[in-house]
Amino acid sequence: MHVDREVRLRLDLGYDGTDFSGWARQPERRTVQGELEGALGRILRMDPAPQLTVAGRTDAGVHARGQVAHVDLPLSRLAVADTARARQRDPETDPEDAWRAEGAHWLAALTRRLAGVLSQDVRVYTVSVAPEGFDARFSALFRRYVYRVCDAPGGTDPLRRREVLWHNRPLDVDLLNAAAQRLIGEHDFAAFCRKREGATTIRELQRLDWMRGEDGIIQATVIADAFCHSMVRALVGSLLAVGEGRQPVEWPGQVLARAVRESGVHVAPAHGLTLEEVGYPVGEELARRAAATRRVRTLSP
Repeated sequence: MHVDREVRLRLDLGYDGTDFSGWARQPERRTVQGELEGALGRILRMDPAPQLTVAGRTDAGVHARGQVAHVDLPLSRLAVADTARARQRDPETDPEDAWRAEGAHWLAALTRRLAGVLSQDVRVYTVSVAPEGFDARFSALFRRYVYRVCDAPGGTDPLRRREVLWHNRPLDVDLLNAAAQRLIGEHDFAAFCRKREGATTIRELQRLDWMRGEDGIIQATVIADAFCHSMVRALVGSLLAVGEGRQPVEWPGQVLARAVRESGVHVAPAHGLTLEEVGYPVGEELARRAAATRRVRTLSP
């Protein structure tokens, strides 16, 4: 009897979040997870559809250019993606032997078929075999987000309106950066997170800085080991209040220290935010990182 083992695949993908109710599957809502899992189920003839694990569960309206997910699939189902070869293959062929001989073709076929089935606002760039110990969520070392803001009096370029926030007051980049530096490091970011039962709000903010590009667009680059719900947009919202002169430079740091959500912190709109990159270790560090991340975070002494 042939053993039909599972293989873990890594999916690198991007999406325009405008018309999605976020990443996570929800009843009666169009979500990125729902669209992708549905497409995989149809292509691979799996019911129920396979379930994805993602690096960053983006909110409604948030975009991604560098999202990463993984999925575990039986070899026999993965073979179905390559319909031309599946018709020619002897049905008695050991799935393991077929995988060794044709696996690269199966992955290429799955990538092509996803491009044909999915709508244009979500793309899977590559499908590859995940290395040993890889977990899209728990193995990640960092997530890099970019928030884009335009403060031009006439508004944002209409062709970029879905990814750039128009802020109708001038912003001082020096003030934005001065306030941002007070937030770097490992802290309890409860003041900037929506509390979830059983979830820690302790995070290590590795980078938060602002720069104005030649096109006039101001970009905030935000990197952390992980983010809690609405954290990036709440940080951005607090800093915009400083950049326009409505709050002093010290204010976001004072809010952080109080560790209590306050009404003065406005969450910036979702459409200005894009997940640009997820970083991972290599080799044996993947499994070690996953094991360490699963532990509940506590502040370093």
